[in-house]
Amino acid sequence: MKVTKLLHTRFRVNDLERTVRFYVDILGLKEISRQKSPRGSELVFLKAPASEELIELCSFPASGPVEVQPDLTHLAFEVENLAAFAQHLAAQGLKFSDGPTLKPDGGGFAFIDAPEGYEIELIQPSAAMKAQAGY
Repeated sequence: MKVTKLLHTRFRVNDLERTVRFYVDILGLKEISRQKSPRGSELVFLKAPASEELIELCSFPASGPVEVQPDLTHLAFEVENLAAFAQHLAAQGLKFSDGPTLKPDGGGFAFIDAPEGYEIELIQPSAAMKAQAGY
């Protein structure tokens, strides 16, 4: 027996509403659903426009405060253009925490921090990556 596909990844957060606003307003994810788990966790499921996998944000204050360790984990999202995304961030009073690092092939990456300290990698695909992916 083997698993068949990745369904979601969970990140526990302290401030659910602030974090949801970040993922929706800054990154452009869509809120799919909200649920309360049998143990009392507040759950919000989010989805990137071109992805099937979900991100589950979980608030469970009874577990104590969330303390994200540096460089433990991160999410990576594709963006069309890092320079344009930097302008979008600036309009929101934000900036990259690292980068952007641009490569000669037109690809590149940069990082921002989500409200709880989780790192978000933003990847601008190169022309070769776009061709390989069929777009």
